Amino acid sequence: MLSQFFIHRPNFAMAISVLIVLIGALSYVGLPREQYPSISPPTVTVSTAYIGANAEVVAQNVAVPIEEAVKRPTDSMR
Repeated sequence: MLSQFFIHRPNFAMAISVLIVLIGALSYVGLPREQYPSISPPTVTVSTAYIGANAEVVAQNVAVPIEEAVKRPTDSMR
């Protein structure tokens, strides 16, 4: 019954649709975005010391295994 009203008056239906979109756009502009926390991507920081080793040994024996462990997906991420 109500649908027939809008079917027979497409200009009125279009005007109502435009009004709804404008009200939504004005409401979006008025949202208080300052209250929401800023979201930053997670970061991982690892520090290590390999006394007496040069950069190549540290890269092979420390950095590569740590990178592989960090990149490896865990059960909680699946």
